[in-house]
Amino acid sequence: MTETRKYIEEHRDEMTELLAELVAVPSVQGEASNGCPFGAEPARALAIMLEKCRDYGFSVENVDNYAGSADFGGEPALAILSHLDVVPAGSGWSSDPFTLNRDGDKLIGRGAIDDKGPAVAAVFALRSIKELGIPLKKGVRLIFGTNEENGSADLEYYRKKRELPPMVFTPDGEYPVINAEKGMLRVYFSANWDYPVELSAGTVINAVPASCEIRSVFDPKNGCGVSLNSDGSCTKITEPTTNITVIEGVSAHASTPEKGENAITKLLSSGILAVEPINALSRLFPHGETDGSSCGLGFSDPISGDMTCVLSMLGTENGRLRGGIDIRFPLDRKKAEISDIICGRLREAGFDIDSCEGVEPHSTDGESEFVQALLRVYERVTGEAGRCIAIGGGTYVHEIEGGVAFGAEFPNTDYHMHSPDEFITVGDLLKNAELMAEAIVEVCG
Repeated sequence: MTETRKYIEEHRDEMTELLAELVAVPSVQGEASNGCPFGAEPARALAIMLEKCRDYGFSVENVDNYAGSADFGGEPALAILSHLDVVPAGSGWSSDPFTLNRDGDKLIGRGAIDDKGPAVAAVFALRSIKELGIPLKKGVRLIFGTNEENGSADLEYYRKKRELPPMVFTPDGEYPVINAEKGMLRVYFSANWDYPVELSAGTVINAVPASCEIRSVFDPKNGCGVSLNSDGSCTKITEPTTNITVIEGVSAHASTPEKGENAITKLLSSGILAVEPINALSRLFPHGETDGSSCGLGFSDPISGDMTCVLSMLGTENGRLRGGIDIRFPLDRKKAEISDIICGRLREAGFDIDSCEGVEPHSTDGESEFVQALLRVYERVTGEAGRCIAIGGGTYVHEIEGGVAFGAEFPNTDYHMHSPDEFITVGDLLKNAELMAEAIVEVCG
């Protein structure tokens, strides 16, 4: 057992307690107010973490509640970048998502794996080095953000105020090392909606929607409405009534839609609403298709694999049908090409494009000394072969030159990220801390 691992084992209860304190904060993006750019709860989570880091003897800084940092040693040469904001809880949990619940070795709660658990592991990794007196030639900075789940405006602001160290990794992905990430595009569109039916599906654009609610609406102006029957047929109604149909799916991260079942496309294929805006979408987004082939996409490359295209949000509002699409495209494609194709197909189908934004693919040289150092640590600690991998999900270093993801998910484990009953095991929490501690020594010692 390494010296750092022994320390981390001895502090497992403190680690779990800090994770529980952070999970208890529902740090979903909220309304900006009182110096809290992403709402009060992300700022509260940041304050808790920085106070703990101050207690542990690190030099801390809060950069206007966008992000904060904890430094140890001299001028930072390495940054470990994690985030304290989370996606909405959603439904389907077996326990309160904002109370850390232990089930055997599992620690269950929103943020347990993405990214509060890894943030705690990073803190105790650096704390172990400090308190064990392990000498470092270079300084280390822990950075905690508050807006990764909604566009990383926190990191953009932080980088305008502070310069990042030359080496950066984030425990916001998978082991061994993620050095390549697909490009991302998010498209919002709309069309007129003149039907006495309301739709609501999807809470965030980067997740496969788990349910779609269809609510009949009585229209007093026209004296009628539509009731949806259990067999999918429709009945005209002539008096106020409440009628709700829920289409159930299975949530998953938008970068791996094949792991879920899209409730929106399930509705589109059901025939429940056979009206033209819905029919047009059903042609573009067949149920079960995840690569955008019907939209004229469907690209792939040898490194990053098949692209993904997810209709992840759909709803009615003020006489408009509004939707959102999450696209992850291969390393050999450009954002402009993908944008032209998807927006062109939507316009041809009668939709307006409300916004279309994204980022180009990200790639870091897998042969660099930094990446090779992380791979050496992974092999030494786990006994498994280290390798570089490419993913569709965008990690926190997507727009940082030379940045990579190092953890926090271990291979062949589904931690239910962005889904009900998200978890990290106690063993994996400790192993993450050990890996990060050994990486700090390898890179900065």
